[in-house]
Amino acid sequence: MIELHPEYLSKNGKKEFVVLPYDEFEALQELLEDLEDLEDLRNAKQEDADKPSISLAEVKKQLRLSE
Repeated sequence: MIELHPEYLSKNGKKEFVVLPYDEFEALQELLEDLEDLEDLRNAKQEDADKPSISLAEVKKQLRLSE
């Protein structure tokens, strides 16, 4: 897990903004991108769940036959 060290900036006594060290910001941004990629992969797999599939072994067999 990413350990964050935020600094809070207030306006009228209410927290308005957060400042993070740059390396923590980059790590957080990378984690969010990875999570988005994972969500995209899961959605794509779900969309293709009902479509016919072929095993890798069968693909290799077909490729050998077409040579």
